[in-house]
Amino acid sequence: MNESNEELALDDVLKKMQRADQLSRQVISYARNTLFVHLRFMENALSRLVFVPYGGTIATDMCRLYYNSQFILPDFQKNDKTLTHRYLHIILHCIFRHAYVGPAIRRPVWNLACDIAVEQMIQELHLKCIDDDYGNAQRGILQELQSQLKYMTAEKIYHYYITQNISDAQCEQLQEAFALDEHEVWYAPGNDSFGSQGNGDSDSQGDSNQKPDSDSSQSQNNENSTAVMTLAEAQEVWKKLANQIQTDLETFQKQHGTDGGSLLQNLKAVNRERYDYAEFLRKFAVYGEIMKIDDDEFDYNFYTYGMNLYGNMPLIEPLEYKEVKRVRDFVIAIDTSGSVSGETVQKFVNKTYNILKQQDSFFTKVNIYIIQCDAEIQEVQKITSQEEFEAYMKTMQLHGFGGTDFRPVFAYVDELIRQHAFTNLKGMLYFTDGFGDFPEHQPDYQIAFVFLDDDYNNYQVPVWAIRLILTTEEIEQ
Repeated sequence: MNESNEELALDDVLKKMQRADQLSRQVISYARNTLFVHLRFMENALSRLVFVPYGGTIATDMCRLYYNSQFILPDFQKNDKTLTHRYLHIILHCIFRHAYVGPAIRRPVWNLACDIAVEQMIQELHLKCIDDDYGNAQRGILQELQSQLKYMTAEKIYHYYITQNISDAQCEQLQEAFALDEHEVWYAPGNDSFGSQGNGDSDSQGDSNQKPDSDSSQSQNNENSTAVMTLAEAQEVWKKLANQIQTDLETFQKQHGTDGGSLLQNLKAVNRERYDYAEFLRKFAVYGEIMKIDDDEFDYNFYTYGMNLYGNMPLIEPLEYKEVKRVRDFVIAIDTSGSVSGETVQKFVNKTYNILKQQDSFFTKVNIYIIQCDAEIQEVQKITSQEEFEAYMKTMQLHGFGGTDFRPVFAYVDELIRQHAFTNLKGMLYFTDGFGDFPEHQPDYQIAFVFLDDDYNNYQVPVWAIRLILTTEEIEQ
């Protein structure tokens, strides 16, 4: 009888757990569907996560939404709007790919910055379906931050707090008003692959190695789960969704006056292409010969065979040169109009020089023209060696600070080409703020307009030009 009673009790517990899990999934689906109605431009993003039982409270690894029934149901019963709030909070973490952080990040500060960034966006959406107590606790902190920062992205908030030397204890205190989910799974060991992407339906399940509820047989045996998605694949999915949401939100704002200025600004920031400036510069390199053994072309078998057969006469001598990519003919044009600061220009030239002077970047002799121009040519400096470049950097002064016109530089370079001043001009970098007149015709060399921009503007260049946008931080690195 005792064994029978224990079995009945255990069976009753399991049924209650299954019922609680089922109810939890239903209320999460309810929260998601509520957001569908109010945020049609986010429909695809809202339905990406697979619901998985979890031993904590609520969290995401960008592929799965982890939930704990013992947390979800009382939370929903207390205020159904809070769960809707949590769901949107988590989806925004995914859209902005906050979980993909490097090992050097200060976790308490990054957690706080991410939560503040998404809550700022949520408040500007003015959604009645998530009007809960969290908003009241956040407003004072948000107002203070907005007085210090032009853009409330997670990265800028993080760097602001780092410069303010915020302590971990201060982070925890501030985060009480902003933390609607857990972030531990972001930093879990082995978090380099993610579970299946799904539609988040109430009957979808996924397996988990991030503190899942081990008592749930549903999480152990899942017939609906699909192939594991790698970190790179997951990032690509959310990257595409972020671009789609930006396009849709811009359309909605034009047609219906939808709120969400901060959301749109953050999307412009996360969707901006990131560039490795050093790698970009190497694309302008040209091939040339230098006196160096080319190990890739040298066959040691024939060499040693000849030495063994004839004593001291190899059959094939090693090649005494190797074809490598190095910068030889190059133009750096600098916009010295009144809207570009001298300090910024000098940092850009210095960064460019530091990249060029690295090993295997220069030929012994180079042919680099540095041209300063506003509405007309102000200064031309020809550089033929590293020594001349270093001397120029020490004495560099900017001239101009008038209007902006790109055409004089192109006309000047075309004249240099006619005078055979270049052996093989591969390209020109034009550092500018973007406000000027472009030439009508495509030049016979590559041209890249390099914009310094911290405001997430979308600069337009001719179809034959390359657009490269750098931030102040990227130039100063």
